[in-house]
Amino acid sequence: MTKKAKKTDQTKAWNRRPDRAQVYALQSRMANNKRFLIICEGENTEPYYFKSFPVVTAEVKAFGIGRSKTSLVEYAIFLVGQEKPDPEREVWIVFDMDYDPSKDEPMQRNDFNQAVQKAETKGFRVAYSNDAFELWFVLHYQLLEAALTRTEYYKQISNHWGISYERYGKGVKFCREIYQQLQNNQDSAIRHAERLHQQQLGNQPADQNPCTTVYQLVMELNKYLKK
Repeated sequence: MTKKAKKTDQTKAWNRRPDRAQVYALQSRMANNKRFLIICEGENTEPYYFKSFPVVTAEVKAFGIGRSKTSLVEYAIFLVGQEKPDPEREVWIVFDMDYDPSKDEPMQRNDFNQAVQKAETKGFRVAYSNDAFELWFVLHYQLLEAALTRTEYYKQISNHWGISYERYGKGVKFCREIYQQLQNNQDSAIRHAERLHQQQLGNQPADQNPCTTVYQLVMELNKYLKK
């Protein structure tokens, strides 16, 4: 037996049934929300950084799988293939050049270029960095136009943050705090990264050093932040 509300309560806000049009509008907004699927090479730094963006009008799923370059893109293709097509979903692949002097250089360069091309062919967006994702962090503090190794980026970040980035920077707790650490300087980083990218246009990704397109993903996420 359904209990009826008292007549004196029927007009109160907490007892009103939602208008059908309001329910439909809410469901439509939820159904049409932008969705970001961010598949990262790194298992902590990149995923926790992107998940820290205070996005409210879009859904952000970011995770790292410990694969790099072409292998990462192939796995991303597999993952996306398991889901239904979604016009509101934007897939981003995040990986670095991460040059290793102990390995064959032409093979590394070819793998990096092919990974970018393959991802874009599949309709994915690519936030690549040459040489390392940490270039994006350094650009929050300075315009860096010299080609450096990730170890040199680590030293610069350590100086800016007053910690040993190589020792503490990959921990989950620290990675969760990176967004807040960098937020106030983000406009500078976008400006610096865009300048570097423009200077490198026309070159293959493996030849774009220093360069990072992470700023493009950051700008997209910023469209959906809480005001």
